[in-house]
Amino acid sequence: MTGTTIRLQGCRKAFADGTVAVHDLDLTIAAGETLAVLGPSGCGKTTTLRLIAGLERPDVGQIFFGDNEVTHLPIERRNVGMVFQNYALFPNLDVAGNIVYGLKIRGLSPAERNKRCAELLELVGLHDHGKRSIHELSGGQRQRVALARALAPRPRVLLLDEPLAALDAQLRERLRGELDQLLRSLGITAVFVTHDQGEAMALGNRILVMEQGRVAQLASPREIYQQPANAFVASFVGNLNAFSVIERTTEGLKVNGGELPWNGASLPATVYCRPEHLRVMACQGHLRGRLVGQFFQGAQSRLLVDVGAAQPLLVDSTDGVIHAAGAPIALAVEPQVLFTLQS
Repeated sequence: MTGTTIRLQGCRKAFADGTVAVHDLDLTIAAGETLAVLGPSGCGKTTTLRLIAGLERPDVGQIFFGDNEVTHLPIERRNVGMVFQNYALFPNLDVAGNIVYGLKIRGLSPAERNKRCAELLELVGLHDHGKRSIHELSGGQRQRVALARALAPRPRVLLLDEPLAALDAQLRERLRGELDQLLRSLGITAVFVTHDQGEAMALGNRILVMEQGRVAQLASPREIYQQPANAFVASFVGNLNAFSVIERTTEGLKVNGGELPWNGASLPATVYCRPEHLRVMACQGHLRGRLVGQFFQGAQSRLLVDVGAAQPLLVDSTDGVIHAAGAPIALAVEPQVLFTLQS
């Protein structure tokens, strides 16, 4: 199974009530790439997926699979596989019947269908489940059946709409890893929609962050997190600490709670950092405040530290120390992790 390049050129989609779901979208997805489409409800991510699938047609613009324009082709002629949040399995068919349903419609012989079904059951780890009823399966097993069914006709493109959203947190974490390995081994071009930033970070070669029907940023997960294009991306992907700058000093920037080291030539109004970039110090630090909350999160603790700003600072600490409520907290930060943002 090999991937297909997908190109959307100037695609715009509006609905009958005048709402523009997608604004003039230019997007290229490389062959074999897994692209995560991330954003809040109503940002246009599902509409983008439906445009690629052929379930919606753009009012303006073109869509290409490889060198072939598919703008006006319906979904059944695009050779795409789809996995939905609710799996959309046939309850009256067993596992094997669901997987080969599309192959039967395409006219494959029983022998060919059985061979392909056996390959896919092995691929998704359900080799002994072919005769089971859908009602006998767990949520994770149903998700695998839905994935096997989507892959059965060897699609050019695999589209996934919130594929893990219906699962509990522990199972979602495990299947996320399995899905990542499967997509990489197949080399298929995959596009999946999610509102879960952890899922997007784990699975996407690149992440498309959408805001109100437009591209807010398109980049690798690392770049999205460490070099967000604007305040929306930075706040939507991960947690953020914002420091309002009071004045420039000889050592850096004066802010509520202390003084931040700063190597930049400009005088920003606000600088930012992630919670894991603030370190709790035994005595001296760049900032001083008081603990207003501490929450155990397994490998780390989340501290809320009041430094006299509008919001307490978020600090992710791995030192295992339990601090008393109201205890003084000293914090340090390296200048290279501080950044500014466009509005």
